[in-house]
Amino acid sequence: MENRTIRPARSEDASRLAEILIFAKRMAYRPIFRNDHVSFNVMQVLPLALHYRDEADALRDVFVYDDGIVKGMMSWGRAEEAQGRRELCELYIDPCFQREGVGAALISDFAAHATADGLTTATLWVLEENPQARRFYEKMGFAFDGRRKQFPGTEAWLIGYAKPL
Repeated sequence: MENRTIRPARSEDASRLAEILIFAKRMAYRPIFRNDHVSFNVMQVLPLALHYRDEADALRDVFVYDDGIVKGMMSWGRAEEAQGRRELCELYIDPCFQREGVGAALISDFAAHATADGLTTATLWVLEENPQARRFYEKMGFAFDGRRKQFPGTEAWLIGYAKPL
């Protein structure tokens, strides 16, 4: 049996975090946005890795799924905690390890931390045109909460999901 842990990201995870984020975002968003310039010229592994390695607060509230290989990552925001809410800002799994329970483990850990901190609701934003992600979050107990906002610089819409804790 593997030794799985969800732990805070460290600077030595920088290249793996960047690799996961860039490739998972390309796989998920390229079909939606159809913008190869952004997918392949703007989104680059090295600058993102350097950001994670060199920026003091870049890894604040960033966590990884690590069973000997960092297979996924999440980050959360604390801006709505006064209202009893914690936002899941990012959840990305390396495409090679999707559908293996990594995302579910990260969501469970996120909810456990929020509950332990006395919060009552978990929230997130998801692209309306991303049915795979929406199905996953719904399977994890999240539901559309009526919020909508336009994805900056595009015609796409983000929709808000929430889950009682």
